[in-house]
Amino acid sequence: MGRSSEQWIDWNFFGHQLVTHCVAQMPTPPQYNNVDSHAVPVPHFGVVLTVQQWHALRQKVEHKVKFVLEPYTRFAGQIGEQHTMFFTDPFGNALEFKAFADMEQLFATDE
Repeated sequence: MGRSSEQWIDWNFFGHQLVTHCVAQMPTPPQYNNVDSHAVPVPHFGVVLTVQQWHALRQKVEHKVKFVLEPYTRFAGQIGEQHTMFFTDPFGNALEFKAFADMEQLFATDE
């Protein structure tokens, strides 16, 4: 946790600044898109970790957070294969944590 007030908090989010604000009501209800046969919350903020960091984070939070989408390997055996998990911050913002065994796949397409 970084600087804060009663209305907002700055977080060191893997070397990036994530700022969360307190509001009386979320601006819109969460929506979901189907990705790899799973309901993915939108919008969401995503961070890419190394596979080692991803597994360490999973182990650290697996009994402390309620997952929106349980940790699993998405697109197994396909272009873009990745480990992923989703949970929300205390303000209800959806967060995705992912890792690629092959970082060249980060922005790879089927084409």
